[in-house]
Amino acid sequence: MADTKKHYDEMFRADGTTHPPYQDYEQWFSGQDAARLEAKSEEAEAFFRRTGITFNVYGDAEAQERLIPFDLVPRILSNREWTRLSKGIDQRVRAINAFILDIYNRQEILRAGRIPIELIANNEAFLPQMMGFSPPGNVYTNIVGTDIVRTGEDDFFVLEDNARTPSGVSYMLENRETMLQMFPELFSRIKVQPVSDYPKNLRASLAACAPPACTGKPTVAVLTPGIHNSAYFEHSFLADQMGAELVEGHDLRVVDGRIAMRTTRGYKVIDVLYRRIDDNFLDPLSFNPTSLLGVPGIMDVYRAGGITIANAPGAGIADDKAIYSYMPEIVEFYTGEKALLRNVETYRCAEPEMLKYVLDNLKDLVVKEVHGSGGYGMLVGPAASKKELEAFREKLIARPGAYIAQPTLSLSTVPIFVDQGLAPRHVDLRPYVLVSPKGVDITPGGLTRVALTEGSLVVNSSQGGGTKDTWVLED
Repeated sequence: MADTKKHYDEMFRADGTTHPPYQDYEQWFSGQDAARLEAKSEEAEAFFRRTGITFNVYGDAEAQERLIPFDLVPRILSNREWTRLSKGIDQRVRAINAFILDIYNRQEILRAGRIPIELIANNEAFLPQMMGFSPPGNVYTNIVGTDIVRTGEDDFFVLEDNARTPSGVSYMLENRETMLQMFPELFSRIKVQPVSDYPKNLRASLAACAPPACTGKPTVAVLTPGIHNSAYFEHSFLADQMGAELVEGHDLRVVDGRIAMRTTRGYKVIDVLYRRIDDNFLDPLSFNPTSLLGVPGIMDVYRAGGITIANAPGAGIADDKAIYSYMPEIVEFYTGEKALLRNVETYRCAEPEMLKYVLDNLKDLVVKEVHGSGGYGMLVGPAASKKELEAFREKLIARPGAYIAQPTLSLSTVPIFVDQGLAPRHVDLRPYVLVSPKGVDITPGGLTRVALTEGSLVVNSSQGGGTKDTWVLED
């Protein structure tokens, strides 16, 4: 996805001076020896490879397992920028949780006509099995990753919401640990808000959502599909950091109305299950009958109050990109306030007038699958060939309801370290949010993903992007 527009540089002004958040870092960087930084960059790559920080690329027979490239130039946000951003994130996450609670219970937003009923009724992420049921503390979205892009000094937009199983938090933690090891002098010189409390906060947040059947200290476990999953490193990493058990479906069974895991001393009851598998594979008795990844009967135990599943089944309704287009209305409906964070203008191809506009302007737009993720199944009009445009045109005409379209944004840039020094590359940001009955906790910063190819706007690791450490400065 090529960029042909003027963009906002987060480090340097147009006259070459440095924006305030980067001034201390720029002074430090200008005094560094390029050979030392190159050596440090290679050292970081070796550390990531040694630690096993890799991901799998599905459908790529030549390179099934890849290292996510790490860039040693941090992305730096001022305390003022972060305070403004976090208020908007807090508001949005609370509204999303209230929306999911409403959709599976009273459905007041549908009765009020604020969003179309068919958007829910015909939605593959909507689970009828969740109707009339509320999780402990009414928390559906225990962990949320909200993707944010920037186009100007104070212009932040939400690109999409991730309310099912947002990934990448392990890279946020490992990026910071790597920077601390490589450049300890930087952190004594520049006061950066820590992110290392995330695993402790995650466990506490999950424990606070324990089910009614839990009578003592909650037992927390992470459910993984197994070692062949693209995010297995993260599953095992988070379980280890939290001091929680890492389990697979075949380790679990229903025992006396509870979910229990197999141990060397017999079966032990689990109170909270942080699942990293999709809804459809959770319970072969309720969803996909051929699934070998889930636990037969877990949905019955869940609905009876015997276990907490995080995130709640059916929470993916909020990830839907057609629902996303109604987020300003959703935020206002549940909070009584205007949305602090703006959406990217979105065209719902299911609507004939919008579809006509998209088809007429396909070469200028980005078209995404409503349920797509990871940069797959999308069309980037400005970078597409005539053949690709025509092929996608046929897809849109055949299944318009499966797609939305958005204008091509001029994403902000942050420099990366290259042989010649610093070079601007486009970035986005995924802050991580924890929700419990005690409130909303937002880790300062998050995961910055960076498009390593010059001019590219695609930051997804599956599409060749890398990551950066994200600094939020102390006040």
